[in-house]
Amino acid sequence: MPIENAKDKGTPLWRLSKKFQYAADKIIPDSMVFCLILTFLVIGLSLIFTDSGIIDLCTYWFDGLWTQNSFAFQMGIMTITCATCAKAPQVKRAMNKLAKQAKTPTVAMIMLVIFGMVTSFINWAFCTVVGALFAMYLAKNVKGMHFPMMLAVIYTCMVFGQCLGPTASVYALLATENHFMVDQLGVLTQDVTVYNIHNVIIWSVFAVILLIIAITTRPPKHEVVELKTELDDEDVNYDVESRETPADKMNGSKLIMYAVGVIGVVVIAKEFMTKGFMGALSMNLIIFLFITANCFLYKTPRAFIEAYKDNMKLACEIIVQFPFYGGIMGVMQSSGLAVVVVDAIVSVATAETMPVFSFISACAVNLFIPSQGGQWVVQGPLLIEAARQLGANEINVINAFVYGDECTNLLQPLYLIPMLAVVNMKLKDAWGMCAFICVFWFIVVNLGFLIVPQIIPM
Repeated sequence: MPIENAKDKGTPLWRLSKKFQYAADKIIPDSMVFCLILTFLVIGLSLIFTDSGIIDLCTYWFDGLWTQNSFAFQMGIMTITCATCAKAPQVKRAMNKLAKQAKTPTVAMIMLVIFGMVTSFINWAFCTVVGALFAMYLAKNVKGMHFPMMLAVIYTCMVFGQCLGPTASVYALLATENHFMVDQLGVLTQDVTVYNIHNVIIWSVFAVILLIIAITTRPPKHEVVELKTELDDEDVNYDVESRETPADKMNGSKLIMYAVGVIGVVVIAKEFMTKGFMGALSMNLIIFLFITANCFLYKTPRAFIEAYKDNMKLACEIIVQFPFYGGIMGVMQSSGLAVVVVDAIVSVATAETMPVFSFISACAVNLFIPSQGGQWVVQGPLLIEAARQLGANEINVINAFVYGDECTNLLQPLYLIPMLAVVNMKLKDAWGMCAFICVFWFIVVNLGFLIVPQIIPM
């Protein structure tokens, strides 16, 4: 009897994770409220720690609202385009077939982690949607899976994959000619920043730990929260109208979409041939890659646009909330609060601990500026200057910044929104599990930056 009662409590990691989920259930509001609370918090901190007055801060906030318009559109169209691709009948059939290979929860979690990492390397927005769908297919085929944990794991894979992927904003920026820090750093290609021995080791160690967490964090049967959203396996037929008139024939013409798709392939090939694989992977080209793929997946103009309409809602909160985060960023930058935060953290660093303090400062600032590129504009020059004064390894400082920025994406809900929309869940349903994983990320990665450089020279 005692043995059976012990089993009813779930695994030790599950019992630990429940404390985070309990907190999430009680204190985590919807993502828009979370954003507004951060707005008031950063204004309050700016009043305390900077010389700015309330009128100044309100002006900084207003000016900052509009700085993210272009980026908000890019994020929105990327989310919609990637979701449209992920929900194409051909892609869904392939994912369903793959998910049926999992026969046990352990195998399902292993497949989910591998799938998440691979799709994250392709593109974070694609992973966000296709990963959520794959988790749904696995949950449908393997009973007894705790779906909030599955969602937290695939979301972690999405953000963690960016630390070793070619499309992270900072890595792409520093590899660009004439970037804003070129006089300070020069052009740093991704074989130097991303694929160096220290980064590969630290990434690999936590990837293994994430897999262990995913497999061993299991609730007892009575506490399992299974997938509640109905999974739509039916292929939607968007070409329902007749093709009797010339207009109808054009609306349903495969030739038109294939022609656009071929043009897209030519443009993409030209970009890769002239700029190289890494050099060509701008955000606009990544979006265009998926638009081109959708030309072949949906085949007719009517099907193409109707599929996009069905996925518009996934970008709603991103497009609405990004300006508010732009306002937060405006206050952080113009009031000088971001400089105060970074200076306070790095002032106690040494050459050996500078990457750790780079990580911590990125974690803190990312809660208020959830744009890696925008955050690097604020922090990058300060961190590199501090690293030079201390004689720290600048590449490790850059990588630690990326890990820190991505780490608190597990707490900052902005990029989780599309995934929650796909599975019809609230922020608090998955936030506790994300925070639970975040603690392990924080500890393991910081230990990695302290230990690995001492053992293995770069």
